[in-house]
Amino acid sequence: MEKRRELYKKICVVALPIVFQNIIDAAVSSADVLMLNYVGQSAIGAVSLANSMVGILFMFLYGIGTGIAMLAAQYYGKGDMKTIEKVEGIGHKFALSVAALGALLCLLIPRTLMRIYTNDETLIEIGSKYLMFIAPGLLFWAVSAVYMSILRCIDKVTVSTVLEAVALVCNVTLNAVFIFGLFGAPKLGVIGVAIATTTSRLIQLIGCILVSVFMKPGVALTLKTMFQRHKTLEHDFFTMAMPAIGNDLAWSLAFSAYSAIIGHLGEDAVAAYSIINVVRNLGCVMCYGIGMASGIIVGQILGEGNVEDGIKAGHICLRLAVVTGILGGLFVVAIMPLVFMFTDLTPLADEYLKFMLLINSYYITGTAVNTCLIAGIFRAGGDSKFGFWCDLIDMWAYAVPLGLLAAFVLKLPVKWVYFLLCTDEFVKWPWVFKHFYSHKWAQNITRDNVD
Repeated sequence: MEKRRELYKKICVVALPIVFQNIIDAAVSSADVLMLNYVGQSAIGAVSLANSMVGILFMFLYGIGTGIAMLAAQYYGKGDMKTIEKVEGIGHKFALSVAALGALLCLLIPRTLMRIYTNDETLIEIGSKYLMFIAPGLLFWAVSAVYMSILRCIDKVTVSTVLEAVALVCNVTLNAVFIFGLFGAPKLGVIGVAIATTTSRLIQLIGCILVSVFMKPGVALTLKTMFQRHKTLEHDFFTMAMPAIGNDLAWSLAFSAYSAIIGHLGEDAVAAYSIINVVRNLGCVMCYGIGMASGIIVGQILGEGNVEDGIKAGHICLRLAVVTGILGGLFVVAIMPLVFMFTDLTPLADEYLKFMLLINSYYITGTAVNTCLIAGIFRAGGDSKFGFWCDLIDMWAYAVPLGLLAAFVLKLPVKWVYFLLCTDEFVKWPWVFKHFYSHKWAQNITRDNVD
């Protein structure tokens, strides 16, 4: 009983700062939408669709971060800090390569990227400008994302949360300055939002550098390890982390496809979908916190060689995920009046939004459970292949084809299309729970000699 109490305490210590970080992140996104509401409904829709493309890069970086966490958390449990620095170098190598490609595409072919999501010329024009100005920030973000993932794995989660909080507060402040033209600044609208995001990511990177210099003991933020070769560790990264990256990429591309499907159903559907994404993120803050904490805590325990304790920790995390999923759904229902009070949409867009909010009152529970198990617990033991195949089949053999069929072949109403897309989380539950209770995911993946 005492050990279980200590485990709950440890999960809370790791999860609460992450939840706080997610709350700030979601609050900033909400503030962005509220401020863009004064620019116009087209601005809200354009930024949402443009962020669908940026979201693909984010999920790629998130996949790299969780791949790093799989290795770093276990090596931290083992007490091997030198290997963690090598893992950091591998992460930077891949993260910067992906970010550089994404930034180049945003600068060179922004209109082409926007046409993937919509055929509305107004949205394409606005969104393409947003992508061009946000491009440099992707490089700053890549370096910070890897380093903060390492910080979370070495029990410095509060530090990473402070870094994220500073960046996000700067982001919302600069958004207000550039959208409303405060302090004599020009009113830049959507371009101002992009400049604010890029600037805040630069501030975050500077913060990471300062932490690296002054925080002792810790892990240094250095790019020199990018150019070193560690064959065994790189092999482990490819075999275990790459499926995690593929999993998150398949998931994010599927949600990007959802955006593209909704994006071709009219501006009212796009506006409602833009706002529901923000509200869902608010409802999922606890879920994502528990999911990330699960991967770190279970990974550290498995790295210590305590497989049975790792399994027990996994079961506790699952119970917490169910609770946070239910609470997240209730939160969505509770803030519905506020959502309509602070948005100015057309009557049809309001109707779509109300329906989407009700769907998310239960959909968040599915997200909570799957995030905890697939992206947290399974990966903690190096088991990322199951999640990759599970989401690849679920999203691309079921959900995306179903959405395309409903929207463009059967030409069902917007509400039906959205409802069918939101069945994706529950279809995979039988296989996910079966795999969890098999306990095959519980493995110590550390090595004694790492080259």
